[in-house]
Amino acid sequence: MFNSRARSTSTRSSFSPRGGYGGRPSGGGFRGGGFRGGGGGFRGGRGGGPKRVSDSTIHSYISRASIKPSSAPLIPTAPVEDVFFENFNLPGQLLQNITRHGYKTLTPIQVQGIPAIREGKDVIGIANTGTGKTAAFLIPLVEKILKDRNYKALIVAPTRELALQIQDELRKFTSGMPIYSSFCIGKSSMYTQIRELQRNPHVVVGTPGRLKDLIDRKALKLERFSMVILDEADLMLDMGFVNDIKEIISYLPKERQSLFFSATLSANINSLIKSFVTNPVTISVKTTETTSHITQEVVSVEPSVMKIEKLAALLRQEDFTKVLVFGRTKMGVERISQDLFAKGFKVTSIHGDKAQFQRQQSLRMFKEDVVNIMIATDVAARGLDIPNVSHVINFDVPQTYEDYIHRIGRTGRANKTGKALTFIQENARPLKTQSFSSFRR
Repeated sequence: MFNSRARSTSTRSSFSPRGGYGGRPSGGGFRGGGFRGGGGGFRGGRGGGPKRVSDSTIHSYISRASIKPSSAPLIPTAPVEDVFFENFNLPGQLLQNITRHGYKTLTPIQVQGIPAIREGKDVIGIANTGTGKTAAFLIPLVEKILKDRNYKALIVAPTRELALQIQDELRKFTSGMPIYSSFCIGKSSMYTQIRELQRNPHVVVGTPGRLKDLIDRKALKLERFSMVILDEADLMLDMGFVNDIKEIISYLPKERQSLFFSATLSANINSLIKSFVTNPVTISVKTTETTSHITQEVVSVEPSVMKIEKLAALLRQEDFTKVLVFGRTKMGVERISQDLFAKGFKVTSIHGDKAQFQRQQSLRMFKEDVVNIMIATDVAARGLDIPNVSHVINFDVPQTYEDYIHRIGRTGRANKTGKALTFIQENARPLKTQSFSSFRR
């Protein structure tokens, strides 16, 4: 339980005076972190895309969030508990690093993906976040570099946080090895990144916008790269990066190994896949849309009751031990953070207007329980591995059903129980918390 009266000076500096719970995102959008404004770059903004969610439709969306078998082909595999990393005959130093960081048995995506990648096959991996897919592609990549010092790989991720998470995992696996990487993301020093690229790193990890900028400056040359990995590809398309990705791919050699990881397979993604991979192996470990141990509820708020007051009342309850709150806009997220801080809560925030070091600091404080509440835009809805989140609260209704699924997936991880609450305003209903089961069709 957190101390609702404790104040953290480290969180105060992260706030800005801008505010407002609704309205439009500030600026014209951004790359590598959450929403991309203008021009219909986000899901639901174009005709034919996923249906948008509203207060009046959220009940049906919550009802849909149940176990649903995947229709994608599944490669048969041995039981995970029977497969150990020792069985793969990996290089000694790599196996030592894997063991040192607590990896012992393989997850399904690793059981299926690692052998295919080691054999040099193109791979399409359909998997939710938190399934171990980062290790599934990094471990065989490190092995290939150890065997061939000229081997080079490009890893593209949609957000700075996801790119940083991949970079951190890569450093774990390459500890003590002469393997070098460059980290290329927006809102960080272009000069530093150019200097890193001049050292001819084995691996380049980055976000699409910054990678394209570096290519345009001729600082990043992809002619000799042997592998390319697109992680969370569906999110990259949703954020409007499709043209950037296609341009980046065009600079890569035709003879390469291509790995493509996505949580969904839409028509747009299928079109991109055709131009990206050759005779791929398709691996699917996505068996549910959301885990059955996440309790989902709707919180109805009367117009006369301020949402922030209801949020504060919930956060004071003892079982709200580690809470991730989602808002729709960057300005709104910052205003929620300010108001909760003024009420005595230990809170931080993360959104695209923050400098990269501020975003990293916010994530670190939340992961390490320096603060117990983090307010975020959808930049934190995917991929981030934050342990022991007790509750996810949708302060603002998510834009689409897929966004809802990714948001609530931040709780109930590692087979633990979790709770997801979604705020709506209903004129005639009293202020109360209603179980989603009452809205089942």
